[in-house]
Amino acid sequence: MTTPLAAEIAREIALTGPLTVADYMERCLFHPSLGYYTTREPFGAAGDFTTAPEISQMFGELLGLWAADSWMRLGAPSPFILAELGPGRGTMMADALRATRIVPGFHSAMRVVLVEASPRLRERQAQTLAAYDVRWAGSIDELPAGPLILLANEFIDALPIRQFLRTPEGIAERMVGLDDTGALAFGLRPGARLDGRAEARLRVAPLGAVLELCQAGLSVAEKLGARLATSGGAALFVDYGHAGEREPGGGFGDTLQALRAHAFDDVLAHPGEADVTAHVDFAALALAAIATGARAFGPVPQGALLDRLGIAARAERLKRHADEATRAAIDAAHARLAGTGDGQMGTLFKALALVHPALDEMAGFAPGEEFRNAAA
Repeated sequence: MTTPLAAEIAREIALTGPLTVADYMERCLFHPSLGYYTTREPFGAAGDFTTAPEISQMFGELLGLWAADSWMRLGAPSPFILAELGPGRGTMMADALRATRIVPGFHSAMRVVLVEASPRLRERQAQTLAAYDVRWAGSIDELPAGPLILLANEFIDALPIRQFLRTPEGIAERMVGLDDTGALAFGLRPGARLDGRAEARLRVAPLGAVLELCQAGLSVAEKLGARLATSGGAALFVDYGHAGEREPGGGFGDTLQALRAHAFDDVLAHPGEADVTAHVDFAALALAAIATGARAFGPVPQGALLDRLGIAARAERLKRHADEATRAAIDAAHARLAGTGDGQMGTLFKALALVHPALDEMAGFAPGEEFRNAAA
């Protein structure tokens, strides 16, 4: 086996049978002693991937100002919870808090809570945010009561997914088992059953179509939708993904991927030593939140969101007294965050806002970009 976790997973499969893709992802990322997020700090040049907050302070600053604008649209409640899901090293929250110092009353009203399960990352976040009174929660269920403003960047993509395929014999689920040599290998389990909407979509899809379902992500959206509807608030999700069933191709496809040392890796090659993710189905998240009482806006491309929040003006301000090398770096960061070319994040990444039903406009989202349930 290639890694200690691979050997442990192989032993489990030999004893109890194949794992769903979701179970495999769960072990790869969150195994208590061998999981990817429990054993390492994966961010930045020395890690396996670089997130938007690590590229430039502008990203966190603008999302912080989005949070402050949302707070004012809600009537500036005091106190309120300012939360982040999956806060990494705390970089984005630090940038958001620095930018919002100019907003009267925002800091005195906020109670900062980071939703983070990893003790290792909590220690790093505490260092980054040492100047602030910060608390932690293990899940959204542990967030304190009250109005909530929540930010989440590249959080849903790391939640486990299951994969279902339409085959000539019917619907099958992709599983992780063992090949003849004892190595990890993908296979199919026939006779899979889905809920009504998902099964109806897959039964009319082309043969070979793959439908990915992220139940953990839907649970987050459902819980947030209910909370935002009853307690007030707004949540902004930014991640790489698609509009699901509203995509031209219906949102089908195998998006499961692994990253190791800033390069794509075989998903089964290095469990516990590579990041394993899948693209986010934003339509499914929006529908789940709407069903529990929230309103949804988007998804819109990350580039459009940042443009509307003022990234160009912020870049120019940062360059005002910078030297030539720093100005070039700011321009490069601006292009990478909001651009549409190869290797840039402006279109691949999307933004979705879930809000209290009384909010009919949100910063960063143009008129007409409210997500509506077509079946309603």
